[in-house]
Amino acid sequence: MSEVSPISRRRLLAGTAATAASAALPAVGAAPRAQASTHPGRLAAVAAQSADGFASVSALGLTGTTGGIAGPTVTVSTGAQLADYVGRNSPYVVLVSGRIEIDGMITVVADKSVVGVGSTAEITGGGLQLGSTTRPGNNVIIRNIRFTQASDDSISVTNRAHHVWIDHCDFSQGYDGLLDIKRESDFVTVSWNHFHDHSKTCLLGHNDSYTADRGKLRVTYHHNFFDGTDQRHPRVRFAEPVHVYNNYYRNNRLYGVASTEDAGVLVEGNYFENVPHPIYSGYDDSGPGRVVERNNLYVNSGAPQTLGTVIEPRTFYAYTLDSPSTVPTTVPAGVGVGRIA
Repeated sequence: MSEVSPISRRRLLAGTAATAASAALPAVGAAPRAQASTHPGRLAAVAAQSADGFASVSALGLTGTTGGIAGPTVTVSTGAQLADYVGRNSPYVVLVSGRIEIDGMITVVADKSVVGVGSTAEITGGGLQLGSTTRPGNNVIIRNIRFTQASDDSISVTNRAHHVWIDHCDFSQGYDGLLDIKRESDFVTVSWNHFHDHSKTCLLGHNDSYTADRGKLRVTYHHNFFDGTDQRHPRVRFAEPVHVYNNYYRNNRLYGVASTEDAGVLVEGNYFENVPHPIYSGYDDSGPGRVVERNNLYVNSGAPQTLGTVIEPRTFYAYTLDSPSTVPTTVPAGVGVGRIA
């Protein structure tokens, strides 16, 4: 494990401004550049880049999601090192180098950025849990990491964790959910991720009886590639609004999006290809949820179900919608690891 000198918030924010000026990470909807830098200082600046969507909203005492930029930057290459730094009660930018094998779930607590180095960073065998019942997982950023073969969830955002950004990761072959958000978590953005080789992809809401999730679980899913995964893209209970836009759905055997238990979901500007049931209102034993669809494309896919009205995400944040016809090109070219600069 190597440690880099602490980087001041001012210096990192300056790096963010320089990044924006050079367009190293384009605006929402544009495909990112092809390859990540492996220089720790540069990656620290990447960790300081700003989230969009619900993770950008000022609420609950935070002005958006900044992760660990107020603390030092460290590079880890073992599970023990990873668990040590993400569990500390102070901010850290944690750079993941190479393939790390873990067993079970590692708890990530508040004010952390966990960023993969280059295109080879991987966490396998276990996953990351954001927050415990006694230690919150607020203000956490996870980017540029491949997650494989998790013994439970690959990432679990839980226990009232809020202001979380999960971006440019690759998820496959987990035991349970690839990316589950539940138990009163809030203000989360899931962007530019590749989900594949799995069935239960993205759960949003614990279960049908956990009504404490009502009025929380505000999540943005944009520019993700749901690539042959069966279901839960996402499966939503109680949350409103949930914003699902400019994602690419391809060969999803069971369904695309399911809104249940009076959730409010806006599905817009997505491209559904070979998806027999692109949008459900209600699913299995869960009661119907409200869902509005607009400006989606359905290619060799079934008809969407809709119901009721949904609070507009624009009441919380601004965004630019890409033409859905561009999604099959831009999303596969931009998702996953090794893409942030």
